[in-house]
Amino acid sequence: MSKVNISEAVHYIGCDDHDIDLFESQYLVPDGVSYNSYLIVDEKIAIMDTVDARVTEQWLANLEQEMEHRFPGRQPDYLVVSHLEPDHAANIQRVCEKYPELKVVSNAKTFAMLPQFFTLDFSARKVEVREGDTLSLGSHTLHFYLAPMVHWPEVMVTYESAEKILFSADGFGKFGTLDTQEDWDDEARRYYINIVGKYGAPVQALLKKAAALDIRTICPLHGPVLKENLAHYLEKYDIWSSYRPEDEGVTIAYASIHGNTAAAAKELAALLKEKGQEVFLFDLARDDMAKAIEDAFRYDRLVLAAATYDGGLFPCMADFLYHLKLKNFQKRTIGILENGSWAPMAGKLMKEYVEGFKDCVTAEPTVTIKSTLNAASREQLEQLALALAK
Repeated sequence: MSKVNISEAVHYIGCDDHDIDLFESQYLVPDGVSYNSYLIVDEKIAIMDTVDARVTEQWLANLEQEMEHRFPGRQPDYLVVSHLEPDHAANIQRVCEKYPELKVVSNAKTFAMLPQFFTLDFSARKVEVREGDTLSLGSHTLHFYLAPMVHWPEVMVTYESAEKILFSADGFGKFGTLDTQEDWDDEARRYYINIVGKYGAPVQALLKKAAALDIRTICPLHGPVLKENLAHYLEKYDIWSSYRPEDEGVTIAYASIHGNTAAAAKELAALLKEKGQEVFLFDLARDDMAKAIEDAFRYDRLVLAAATYDGGLFPCMADFLYHLKLKNFQKRTIGILENGSWAPMAGKLMKEYVEGFKDCVTAEPTVTIKSTLNAASREQLEQLALALAK
């Protein structure tokens, strides 16, 4: 168990997963991920969420160690379920079977969905809460706030008012285990954009609720417990969930078959750098798609460069654009570079996607290459670089 110091009454019982390769079977996690779970010990004892089935035995051992060695003779009274996604809720039935008197605290949507995951009858254990309801543990009081579609419909967050702790469900989480030494912003941004990014409006609604609370500590379900400079994390979430560009820069995402489109993308990058622009290049066939999507949201300008393939888009570009649309991409300036040896179609198809993005502006001209760059397409490339640099 990672050593996480929260307070005398609030204990960390979560687990690091160093063995996972893909989070949600799609996102690369080279530094693994943590599944966070907490124990609040007062006159009553509350478990704050469980963990993924991948670490069940480790989590139960952590829980038993706390209960048997530090609080002998006692058993937990409540299990608070913030989020029913299996990476946090896989052990609800297991822990209920271990502690027969344990009550399950959550909202109506959670209880409606529980039978989809478990065979146990929870009716005698159910403590159903609504928006603003409270639960006293003694000197600690839990306040419950619904957070539908952040990023499932049943999500809620819990505020403990004595120590001013927000148990934030998936909010403010990040990839990486707790023993990974890295900047919070990058992996939290990649986590947020790719997992929660579609749901900006619900996140904004939750931030408004959080603004009314005096929060001194944030305990997410993934990533480190946040105790210092909370304004920084709240500001990042406000930027990300309102779809505003976070930084000035140009992301160039290219999909190249034989290398000619890649060469054009790299030449454009060089032109932009000469004009003093920050540029971030992604080979969509080889680079981490989630990172490319993260940077498309992070920076204020994006260039789409793709070859025509079978009369359509080269598949990795189609996949990239699908993900941008899925995550509600908006409020950017977009340049387009197409390639086609006899019937270029990539530009037309990429423009159709761009026209569906909210509040996006297309930079002119569209660069059209027929197989390889020549004097005419290089002039277009220079003009596009000038437009983007403005």
